[in-house]
Amino acid sequence: MSKIQETVNIPLELLKELTNSRRSLTIGIPKENLKMEKRLAFTPEAVDMIVDAGHEVIFEEGAGWGVNYSDAGYAESGAFITNDRQLIFSCDLIFKIAPPTLEEISWMKKRATVFSMLQMPDITIDTIKLMTEKQINAIGYELMSPDGITFPVRNSISEIEGSASVSIASELLSNENGGKGVLMGGVPGVSPTEVVIIGAGVAGTVAARAALALGATVKIFDSDIRKLRKLQTDLGNPVFTSVFQPNVLVNAFKSADVVIGAMRYINDPVRYVISEDAVQTMKKGALIIDLRVNQGGCFETTCFLPAGHPMIFEKHGVLHYCVPNVSSRVARTTSMALSNIFIPWIIQTGELGGVTGMATTDIGFRSGFYMYAGKLVNSYVAKHFNLPANDIGLFLSMF
Repeated sequence: MSKIQETVNIPLELLKELTNSRRSLTIGIPKENLKMEKRLAFTPEAVDMIVDAGHEVIFEEGAGWGVNYSDAGYAESGAFITNDRQLIFSCDLIFKIAPPTLEEISWMKKRATVFSMLQMPDITIDTIKLMTEKQINAIGYELMSPDGITFPVRNSISEIEGSASVSIASELLSNENGGKGVLMGGVPGVSPTEVVIIGAGVAGTVAARAALALGATVKIFDSDIRKLRKLQTDLGNPVFTSVFQPNVLVNAFKSADVVIGAMRYINDPVRYVISEDAVQTMKKGALIIDLRVNQGGCFETTCFLPAGHPMIFEKHGVLHYCVPNVSSRVARTTSMALSNIFIPWIIQTGELGGVTGMATTDIGFRSGFYMYAGKLVNSYVAKHFNLPANDIGLFLSMF
């Protein structure tokens, strides 16, 4: 019995049809236009495995320079290197990091599939309309989940961001970077740095662990008592946890040296935002790091900052670090982590004849679609644009 038959409850007739429909895929890996974006979906080692599986990879010249991967490295792995962006976007599957632009969508062929991060501020109603016209399949990495609880890409990125946020805080607190000149943590006879973390998810947990390891005092707030209980069990007694009780939160902000915003908003029905009044109570020279700027922000002072707004700025005497996609600071590590997740999906997609076969048999893959054949199939994205969402299962049942 095949692994597919063992793990997925589908009719034997459909299983035979899908496993006999293997096809070679063309995969495009473009260079990102955003200056801050250096991450890639695939390393040269991943490309080598994809090509060995019988697929063609078309790679844009210079796309790997931001992560110190040369074009030669990708060419040696079997990728075709080109500076023709239209050729790359004419592939069956396009793997990006940032959401596709209008120009990029215009280059895609009908029914193409584009993978990217789901950064809602970068997705416009015009891009949705054009994808609808071209019947594009669009998949958001953060939406992919086999059970609605674990999110492979989201969790991996959050782990990296949580760890990186503490490193960033250490840098910005130092005199070298205009900070207060305090050490993250403490030494005998000196009070430790106080770190407040908003959000007890993966990023918040990793940030708390890193800050505790440096000797800081850590306080974590979240709306979900179950997350707080799990975090307390994982990290032990040294960490203080609380729900969003206003007086407790304000008192924590008054003494905090660093506040890290790590709430998750994708697919969550309620959006919690820390008020500007709480920020005003913070000490002069304190630091806020918002890991969710690309989702609209965790604080009233960082919510939906307009284009061109400084990513590092001071307000109410508090330094705000609002650089989107913090994991791009360690782009090579992030690219390796993404490759580990995507390789099995690509290989299995080819074995099942394409994205439709993969979506039919793999729940985790199917959950990543926010557009299928140009139709919105994710309620979170549809609600953002005040549009109706369709059930992807209805479309897949026709195949």
